[in-house]
Amino acid sequence: MKGDKVTKHYTTDLGIDVIDIAKMYNLNFNRGNIVKYVCRAGKKDNEVQDLEKALDYLQRELKHMKQ
Repeated sequence: MKGDKVTKHYTTDLGIDVIDIAKMYNLNFNRGNIVKYVCRAGKKDNEVQDLEKALDYLQRELKHMKQ
């Protein structure tokens, strides 16, 4: 599935899948999504929306850490 139309926006020019990078670093759900949306920003229709999603996951992670 790597590199196909569905996941192309998650794959670097070197063919590395951002989700695989998150797994390699053993990132939790929130942190993985932060990386995913920052890397995807600009590769799909709405760059601002992707960055807002990354920010939302960052805020969720910070809230979780402060509990």
